[in-house]
Amino acid sequence: MLAVVGIVLAGGALLVAFDLVAAALGAPSAIAAGVMALVPLGIVALGAWWMDRWEPEPRAALLFAFLWGAGVSVLVALVVGAVVDAGIELAGGPNDATEFVGAAVQAPLVEEIAKAFGLLLLVWAARRHFDGPVDGAVYATWIAGGFAFTENVLYFGSEIVEGGDVGMLFFVRGIMSPFAHVMFTVCTGIAIGFAVRRGAGAFGALGAAILGLIPAIGLHALWNAALFVVTDFFGYYFTIQFPLFVGMIVLVLWLRKQEWRLTRERLAEVAAAGWLDVAEIDWLGTPAGRRRAKAWARSVGRTGAMKAYIREAGRVAAARQRILSGRGRERERADELEGLRRLRALREVVAGRPVALG
Repeated sequence: MLAVVGIVLAGGALLVAFDLVAAALGAPSAIAAGVMALVPLGIVALGAWWMDRWEPEPRAALLFAFLWGAGVSVLVALVVGAVVDAGIELAGGPNDATEFVGAAVQAPLVEEIAKAFGLLLLVWAARRHFDGPVDGAVYATWIAGGFAFTENVLYFGSEIVEGGDVGMLFFVRGIMSPFAHVMFTVCTGIAIGFAVRRGAGAFGALGAAILGLIPAIGLHALWNAALFVVTDFFGYYFTIQFPLFVGMIVLVLWLRKQEWRLTRERLAEVAAAGWLDVAEIDWLGTPAGRRRAKAWARSVGRTGAMKAYIREAGRVAAARQRILSGRGRERERADELEGLRRLRALREVVAGRPVALG
């Protein structure tokens, strides 16, 4: 019910945002810009898929994250921007100083806070699907990717209407920096994820979001301010922004390895309780083992069963981790027991002994 309500409301916000953009640009320019904006969105989606391969998040939660970023966050930024612009007009009109403050201060603050609130809603409403920093990074990627998509439609469309260099703008925003917004918001997602893994409650997640917003807003401000002060954008990009992006990739790789380790540890506990054979831990708890398991399953025609078996093992491990963090013990233990029953049934199917999965 929460997923349906959230998706409908966030989807409605996206329709309103697109209506405003189309009204400002005209339908032909907005459509052309939308097609162009699909390219960086596709790149971001591939990055999110890569991060989310180990324990995929529910599609409804990912859809909500995208719609929140593309719709709600953009609307918040537009409304705040309109109010600030009205105040500037009353004070004498825009100038170089107000434009700099708007880009380097107002935009990072408003946009990152709006995106962070979407992450908090996911923690509060879908806590069972928000297990750690990798989950936080995945949700943050979809929120930021959604925001960048709508923003790119506005930027590309404005350049088309004004007759500017659309090709260069597309290259800079769509090819060189499709992950710019992602890099900012992932800081908040990772911070919330670490807090959740330690068993933080609603207020703990809020505190973590505030801490995560510090680097998120700082990186966003650095990116926007550079457009006003640097004379060699490409030199700045390759000496500052590109190394920061590489550092973010290294951090995500490290977080993924930590997630693999925790999955293996939790599955070892499951094996110790007699639900798995010790030999199966490598099959289910390591990337190389999963590849070998899938290759074997393909050779005997049980690919679907093996994929389901691996997914269920990941869910059981995640449920055990939530129990250890002290979250919702009774509900999590019930989920764990149900998951173990399904795991055992799927194990029989993989072994070639079909059973009713129930």
